[in-house]
Amino acid sequence: MHIIVCIKSVIVKAPEAGMVRSHDSTELNPFDRPVLETALRIKEARGGITTALSMGPESSISVLSEARAMGLDRGVLACDPALAGSDTLATSTALAAAIDKLRPFDLVLFGTRTSDSDTGQVGPQAALLLGIPLVTQIHSIEYIDSGLYVERTVDGFIEKFELSFPAALTIHPASVQPRDIDLADIGPAFEKQDTKIWNLGDLELSPDQVGDAGSPTKVLSISKSKRHKRCEFIKGDTLEQADELIKRLAESGMIG
Repeated sequence: MHIIVCIKSVIVKAPEAGMVRSHDSTELNPFDRPVLETALRIKEARGGITTALSMGPESSISVLSEARAMGLDRGVLACDPALAGSDTLATSTALAAAIDKLRPFDLVLFGTRTSDSDTGQVGPQAALLLGIPLVTQIHSIEYIDSGLYVERTVDGFIEKFELSFPAALTIHPASVQPRDIDLADIGPAFEKQDTKIWNLGDLELSPDQVGDAGSPTKVLSISKSKRHKRCEFIKGDTLEQADELIKRLAESGMIG
């Protein structure tokens, strides 16, 4: 069984203008940790190999090394200057090309979202490009001979799906508790220099499919929203306060 886990290096410290990714300004996307744990649990139950896959500059090797320290077997990085500026569709295009190059595979796992963009689009888009079924927000997995039973909760209802391989899942962040990394595994994982780095040619993609050229959406600006708060104490005894509160709520349309 071959399980591919797509992970991302996210920025935790950034200058006021632009984004600079480096070893000391990025970390593993926190929503990807339960995904790595899920992959390891499936491997422990079913056997096979696990591959951590990421896209980004060479500094992203650090999150692949962290995945290796956690227990994954190997790491692959899609890295090319042409990939800079990719939106979610261009990112999904590059990841799908890398996943296709890693065939045969049985399962592709994604986080539900990333802490730096929060779109939740890459997993579904990559699965669509690969032509494989996808179920999102999974919190429970049961193994069967032909594939998996998976569960998710949507609007208070539990949905259960049967999946045959190959397939893709996005893993709910509260589904599992990620294991702690053994200190003895950190050094060897970061010292290994066997992470595969694939450029655009390796992925058999052209520059117009990725980066700014391959991105139909552009982020024009990001700014903090302004919150306006006003506090007022209603005077009078308890009944007078209640009557005044009901009156104001009705006037604002909050109650009928």
